[in-house]
Amino acid sequence: MRRYILLLLIGFAVSLTSCRNDFDFESSTGGLRFSKDTVYLDTVFTNIGSSTYTLKVYNKSDKNISIPKVQLAKGAASKYRMMVDGMPGKVFDNVELLAKDSMFIFIEVTADVADANPTDFLYTDQILFGEGPNTQKVELVTLIQDAYFIFPQRTQNPDETYTYESLNLGLDDEGNPITIRGQYLDEADPINGNELHFNNTKPYVIYGYAAVPSTKTLVIDPGARVHFHAESGLIVANNASIHVNGAPSATAALENEVIFESDRLEPDFAEVPGQWGTLWLTQGSTDNQIKNLTIKNATVGILVSGNDGTGTPTLDLENTQIYNCSNVGILARTGNIEGRNVVINNCGEASFAGSFGGSYEFVHCTFANYWAVPNQTGIVLDDYDGTALYALTKANFKNCIIHTSSNLGISLQKEGSVFNYNFDHCLIKFADFSNQFTNNPLYAFSNASLFDTCIIATNSTVNKPDFKDATKNQLIIGEDSAAKGMADASYSTFNDILNNPRTGATDIGAYNWITFD
Repeated sequence: MRRYILLLLIGFAVSLTSCRNDFDFESSTGGLRFSKDTVYLDTVFTNIGSSTYTLKVYNKSDKNISIPKVQLAKGAASKYRMMVDGMPGKVFDNVELLAKDSMFIFIEVTADVADANPTDFLYTDQILFGEGPNTQKVELVTLIQDAYFIFPQRTQNPDETYTYESLNLGLDDEGNPITIRGQYLDEADPINGNELHFNNTKPYVIYGYAAVPSTKTLVIDPGARVHFHAESGLIVANNASIHVNGAPSATAALENEVIFESDRLEPDFAEVPGQWGTLWLTQGSTDNQIKNLTIKNATVGILVSGNDGTGTPTLDLENTQIYNCSNVGILARTGNIEGRNVVINNCGEASFAGSFGGSYEFVHCTFANYWAVPNQTGIVLDDYDGTALYALTKANFKNCIIHTSSNLGISLQKEGSVFNYNFDHCLIKFADFSNQFTNNPLYAFSNASLFDTCIIATNSTVNKPDFKDATKNQLIIGEDSAAKGMADASYSTFNDILNNPRTGATDIGAYNWITFD
């Protein structure tokens, strides 16, 4: 009896299977639907691969279909690459798609600027679905941008690995050399020409660290664009200099601004921190001058390791913006810096850190920090172990905004006897809810020798700077700002960061106030 029932069940299952037509496929007649009719692969540099983009293909019908061909219109010659059902290629036959189902197609491109349309530098192709009159198509478009490429040379080893050109950064505690992948910039490079003069004719893309040799100066013209690959940056060596000669721009295109950012040009990476290394001014670098420069998405925006041993600033900053650093906007160790109209925001630890002492003076600057994770701050000052070598000889902040999404906009860490700082006509966020700093003389806001005519924001609603949108690095202030008209006009001897004149009762921070739309 049991055997008879088992045979009946098997027979019933077989009969059901023989009646199914789920896996019968009909040839597609052109009824596919797509997530987009054009896939824009954004901008890529010549001969550098793009990110991977997706196209979703839908079968909305009640029938299983077989698409006779899915192919790139330019065939094997196309610079685009596809992956369909997990298989790479440029032509696919008989691609099956179940009823009411969908599939993903993944698309990439690597093309030379010579492959693009010479009038607009667009490189295009199509994905064709089907054959004959039932063919459907999706357009592919990307902008190819030519560039100067700066990268360390490599030598192949017998074991087929590579040894890369490197820079010597000194010795570690055990006397071993410290090296980093990179190369010195060359005044007569056979491909790029004079690499110590960055022009604005096309972007520069840097792999590894590009170093300015001793006694040389890297000059960067207005409107230049410099892009850094992951773990890359610029190093200014001992006795070397960098002069960034950006200028005010008349349009939103920032045609005269110099911009340092990542080589990832896709919109999804436009505000991602930590995509590249830093602009590193090493011990002994000298006469570094930066005007109208924007630094975005670095690990440390500017790293200043020491000073040149003279009384003049090792680094002079004017109209400089630094955003989205995963660590610190400006990290100075025993540095000597002067800055006017400096704006820093969204840094993982601090916007400005004057560490290991040094000498600093900032006028009409905005040190904001609206990093999404708490415990970041605006300004950090310390003198390390308090010895004379690390004395904080000067840290003056005049007409500056120091405001953060965390409670404490400033952090002062004193160990020695020489720890000189002064905040003059500044707006400072300092919300000491636990009263742990009430009796700390470093934060005696009533002491005019330390905090002269300062406005203290004791919580998020009192004495607000009224930034337009700090989370988006829009730090211009509005007419409700506590900073409006509260600056010491005797320091307001230069235009604001947008090149607007400061007149009458001037405003604290890098921007004049405006009426928001």
